[in-house]
Amino acid sequence: MNAIQNRYEFVLLFDVENGNPNGDPDAGNMPRIDAETSLGIVTDVCLKRKIRNYVEIAKEGETGFDIYVKEKAVLNRQHERAYKALDLKPESKKLPKDEQKAKELTLWMCANFFDVRAFGAVMTTEVNCGQVRGPVQINFARSIEPVMPEEISITRMAVTKEQDLEKERTIGKKALIPYGLYRAEGYLSAHFAEKTGFNESDAEFLWNALVNMFDHDHSAARGKMNARKLIVFKHADKLGNAPAHKLFDLVKVTRKDNATSPARAFTDYSVSIAHSEVPEGVTILDRL
Repeated sequence: MNAIQNRYEFVLLFDVENGNPNGDPDAGNMPRIDAETSLGIVTDVCLKRKIRNYVEIAKEGETGFDIYVKEKAVLNRQHERAYKALDLKPESKKLPKDEQKAKELTLWMCANFFDVRAFGAVMTTEVNCGQVRGPVQINFARSIEPVMPEEISITRMAVTKEQDLEKERTIGKKALIPYGLYRAEGYLSAHFAEKTGFNESDAEFLWNALVNMFDHDHSAARGKMNARKLIVFKHADKLGNAPAHKLFDLVKVTRKDNATSPARAFTDYSVSIAHSEVPEGVTILDRL
């Protein structure tokens, strides 16, 4: 199947209730926030990880949907698979001198690993498979309103060693946000899709992953997380018919009834799309 022939942008709204959507290891794993505005932050890397995890579950065993960056993956071994498939011998840190063969190695990685095909990868390690820029890019997600991270004390009923039976039970901390609605914005470039082979079927699966990824990522630490709205802007051609920022501005998220108390549910917000202001050549695909 040919690469996508249209440019896309998208807006994803997701929320968290009594959980930590993205801990900061430099701050004791507290939820990430913008220090100046107290808006919550979820990194692009965090969201891509959830997409990768969903792909592993939904497309397990399917050709073309392996995951390059996954837990305990040894990247050089992933690269060796490409050399073996193309009957080539790797030379330390170097691509084959034959330009066509070097290109075939990179294309093999794109064809077999969904995350390479979508997000791109720098594969210039000891076993060199080149590098490629992916068509799917996601900005940091930010909360619609300031969030208030909290630390909840927790106690331990069991002990590890018998000699600790009579000691005071360990007290720990659990970091969370009572509630936060986050907005992430992303891009899908037809130009870069040509270089990786990212096609319409891949794009449709990406929308599906964004809608469903939180349902397969639940944990005690993350609380209740849900995708609430996915709005996709499809352009009529590869170059696009309007600047991305103008399309993002069409999606407004506001508090209902000018409430002054902290939000505690998605129903506390109103989401509107200015359909009358959509530029010519752009179609809105409401995926959720």
